[in-house]
Amino acid sequence: MTVSHIFPHLLNGLSLGLLFALIALGFMLIVGVMELINLAHGSLFALGAYFALTIIDPSLSWFTAAEDSYTALPLIYRYGLALILAPLLVAVVGMGLELCMRRTYGKKAEYGLLLTFGAALVIEESIRLTWGPTERYLQVPEFMTGAMLFAGLIYSKYKLYAVVLSIITIFLVWLFLERSPYGAIIKAGAHDSEMVRALGINLTKLRLLVFGFGAGLAGFAGIVMTPIWGLRPHVGIDAVIPAFLIIVVGGIGSFWGAVIGGILVGLSVGITGAYASDWSLLSMYLLLIIVVTFRTRGLFGKKSILEN
Repeated sequence: MTVSHIFPHLLNGLSLGLLFALIALGFMLIVGVMELINLAHGSLFALGAYFALTIIDPSLSWFTAAEDSYTALPLIYRYGLALILAPLLVAVVGMGLELCMRRTYGKKAEYGLLLTFGAALVIEESIRLTWGPTERYLQVPEFMTGAMLFAGLIYSKYKLYAVVLSIITIFLVWLFLERSPYGAIIKAGAHDSEMVRALGINLTKLRLLVFGFGAGLAGFAGIVMTPIWGLRPHVGIDAVIPAFLIIVVGGIGSFWGAVIGGILVGLSVGITGAYASDWSLLSMYLLLIIVVTFRTRGLFGKKSILEN
């Protein structure tokens, strides 16, 4: 096996890994700060894509009274508007979910798990009632469609765009966490929430904003991934499982753990799928077993309440 043979598969796996990392970022923030596994993350992922569908497609728009003038807008403007508004709408839904969860704080972790599981079912059924059970197609601007030849591999232009957008988003989230005072508070809350409370920071407000931010990232990831995975009410299941695996592999509460974990999962799925397609999904579970066997907290993880 030569480098030229394996390089296209490495590139494909790296691309998939960066997209997985984008999905896992919001999940990582919520688990890190709130010490809660949000089982509704996948449903929020799907909801972001459906909100974007409604904003992009005038026939599904909430403002149908202005449908003619709105249709006249080029698709690239409607798509750009969806990238901004849809995650904000999902963030609002996420904050509403956090308000419902407040009665579970200080109780056994199972209460939060059950609540988010129930929320996931409610969101999924709401999607079916609002947009129907059939598969939908999310339009993207024409310049993102088609294929290109790179390193002997026929590569989707949209996939390249999605990877670039993932890299930019990951960098902006890192910049926010590392270079802003709010990011410093979030990081502090991920390591020691009681110390944050002792310093006079409103922990209740912090949790609300972090949950909204994490939900918004999930919705944004849904918009980016939908043209690759397809859009159906249960697409969130395809998102929440890799997100959970990634934060366990990378380490709970670790930003770079989520990024590197996503890349490792993507590489394992991409390379295995090229040479043994039946093992492609199984490979990420095997990766999880190998990592936690030698390092229970993941590659970059620190002790969490989840270990108690």
